Amino acid sequence: MGELSVSRRGLLGGLTATAALGALSACDADPVVEAPKPSPGPLDPGDWDSVRHQFLLDTAKAQFAAFVFASPPADVRSAIARHREGLDRDTVGYLHAQEENARQRLHLAAGKYLGGSGDQVYFTDSTTMGLGLLYGGIALRPGDEVLTTEHDFYSTHESLRLRAARDGVTVRKVRLFAEPATASADQIAQTLAKSLTPATRVVAVTWVHSSTGLRMPIRAIADALAAHNRDLPPDRRALLCVDGVHGFGAVDASAVDLGCDFLVSGCHKWLFGPRGTGLVWGRPDAWARFRPAIPTFEQAGFAHWLGFDPALPAPSASPGGYHNFEHQWAVEQAFDFHAALTRSRVARRTTELATRLKEGLSGIDGVKVITPKAPELSAGLVCCELKSMSPAAAVSMLAAKDIITSTTPYNPSYLRFGTSIVTNEADVDRAVAAVREIS
Repeated sequence: MGELSVSRRGLLGGLTATAALGALSACDADPVVEAPKPSPGPLDPGDWDSVRHQFLLDTAKAQFAAFVFASPPADVRSAIARHREGLDRDTVGYLHAQEENARQRLHLAAGKYLGGSGDQVYFTDSTTMGLGLLYGGIALRPGDEVLTTEHDFYSTHESLRLRAARDGVTVRKVRLFAEPATASADQIAQTLAKSLTPATRVVAVTWVHSSTGLRMPIRAIADALAAHNRDLPPDRRALLCVDGVHGFGAVDASAVDLGCDFLVSGCHKWLFGPRGTGLVWGRPDAWARFRPAIPTFEQAGFAHWLGFDPALPAPSASPGGYHNFEHQWAVEQAFDFHAALTRSRVARRTTELATRLKEGLSGIDGVKVITPKAPELSAGLVCCELKSMSPAAAVSMLAAKDIITSTTPYNPSYLRFGTSIVTNEADVDRAVAAVREIS
């Protein structure tokens, strides 16, 4: 036999309960095909049961891993199907008829949700792609420093490692706290501020840590960075770049509210948008320090190339090429869906359920809650440790009880729940009871 190939899913040790259980089934087992669900009916934004029924997710199961690779709601699925059928029936005609208007509507919807104008948004396929393009494209000189933390995810660390290997940029990691459960917003912001040096040009952090569920005080960090930058020339100021994927769609704050320079996110997690979609939002003065790596297909790019317009396209012009347009264009409906629910109500719902879950888990012997209890330092992720078993084993045992969870892809790894608009109080109570039984 040749060398074993280890997939990302296998390496993470049971990313979802379904994957964990799938390893126990026969390799040649046919997938179960369920009968189509009835129409969910019109959305009532004030009724969380109505919201849950917009999804095809099996509500007999407590869906605490729905954020991993989200299932979109009915309006988003309908938009995807409509665009797919149009492209399949008349590829060139439908593309040319829809592309410009669809792009404009998408930019407007994104700008409304994120703050600022729609032309500050650059569309990608994922958070990882956005981070790679952003950290590869920010104008830096040899000797310039990027400050990040020990708590950030692989995609941030690896994007920065690749940049450093290419052109001599220094990457430095700092530890902001010893234990997430006892961390404070002031301590985090002050520790990061004290770590800045005259060479720091980029601060790369994560809004909500997928490792522990801790929510970083981004606004406080932005304020500390503004003080550091006050007397520096524009091209020597430190840019605050945020991997926002586990706050985007779960926390009541826009990119403008956060005060960051760049916010990177996928749209297929807490926004419950189409799979394979993402974005980078940036302030105009921050985009001025970005050098694109992929040509845009927006009209400004072709106009410059053909000699019709001497002005180059904006750095924020999205990467060109032919994309999965039925998914990309349907991100508009994901923004519309959240606008109907309102960001404040989604965030409040997510937090209330997470608080209920943390309180329930904290009362179980043999369970250690890793996520901070304070709502201002957490969002929808709740991570815990069971003294009696590994996280992967807990995922499998909970799946047998129809509680769908995941593990954190870090060392150490924890059992992870995600409360969201597709979970409810009964799901939380079932999860607490199930953890009590297995622990």
